[in-house]
Amino acid sequence: MNSKIPVAYKRGQQDFYGRDFDVSSDVLIPRPETEAVIDEVMLLAGKPYLSGMKVSERKLSANPLILDVGTGSGCIAVTIKLELPEVKVVGLDISDKALRIARNNADKFHAEVDFVNSDLLGNYHGQEPDVIVANLPYVDENWEWLDKDALSHEPSLALYADDRGLGLIKKLLMQIEEYGWHPKIILEADPCQHERIITFARKHGFKHAKTNGYTVIF
Repeated sequence: MNSKIPVAYKRGQQDFYGRDFDVSSDVLIPRPETEAVIDEVMLLAGKPYLSGMKVSERKLSANPLILDVGTGSGCIAVTIKLELPEVKVVGLDISDKALRIARNNADKFHAEVDFVNSDLLGNYHGQEPDVIVANLPYVDENWEWLDKDALSHEPSLALYADDRGLGLIKKLLMQIEEYGWHPKIILEADPCQHERIITFARKHGFKHAKTNGYTVIF
């Protein structure tokens, strides 16, 4: 028997970074741990995300470009634009249904974000980004602790990946390498996967900067 429909889907909304984003069964429900992606972008911009927080100097250009790969509901892309209005943000997703939700959220919050239907970077033809953020599907269907019943109402396209959950993350890193880009990269993945991601990334020329919760930064 399937689990009960998540409250977020019943409400059609989920809080993320202090804002209620529209959601449907076509997109993953935003998780609290994903807010760390925004925190890391804020640090790169030299801006505190907590009151009284001291941050180092800005590490981004004056008008940087940020790609949100696998944007889903658009919660990351829209939040970055709202928190950092000077940033140009492009959200990429393979799902037209997800992009429809993402565009609705951008309109809802009056955030100027461009959205493109793309399999990872495959259909992106713009300039090299300063930052790439990605909360891609990373769940391994064979995890012993996985509660598939609890996830049954969320789109499998947004949850699961092959190669022990790392198939899409590896593909993205290889695309970045192939393009000859050198952006800051912020990835979300389960902590049990971080060492494998770091090892793979180093083999492809990426330098691991730090790990923070569910995020790995290069």
